[in-house]
Amino acid sequence: QVQLVESGGGLVQAGGSLRLSCAASGRTFSNYAMGWFRQAPGKEREFVAAITGSGGTPYYADSVRGRFTIARYNVKNGVYLQMNSLKPEDTAVYYCAGDLTRIGSYWNGRSWGQGTQVTVSS
Repeated sequence: QVQLVESGGGLVQAGGSLRLSCAASGRTFSNYAMGWFRQAPGKEREFVAAITGSGGTPYYADSVRGRFTIARYNVKNGVYLQMNSLKPEDTAVYYCAGDLTRIGSYWNGRSWGQGTQVTVSS
C-alpha cells in the first residue's frame, strides 16, 4: 500500500519559516517527480512546487518562487518543502504528491498524502 505522510505544519507568524516533510512508503518514487500542492479554505487546490526524479530539477509556482525550496531526501523517497518569508496568504492545507505528471503548467499526482495544516498569522 502506497503511503505519503506529511509532517511539519503548524502556526507561524508572518515572516517566519516552516519546513514540511513527506515520507513515502509502499513504493519507490526515486525515478518520479514528487511535489507539494495546497488548498486554502474556499479555494481550489493549487500547485506549489515539484522536483523531478532523475535530475532533481525544481519547479515552483510564481507565488512561492524565491521563498520556498523543494528538495529530496532519503535516497529520493522523501521530499522537503522549506518555506521562508511566510505570508498570511500561504495559509492552507499542504499536500504531498508522488508520481507527478505535467501538461503545460498543469501538474497532477497519482499518489497523495492526507495533508498538513499551515497557518500564517499577520
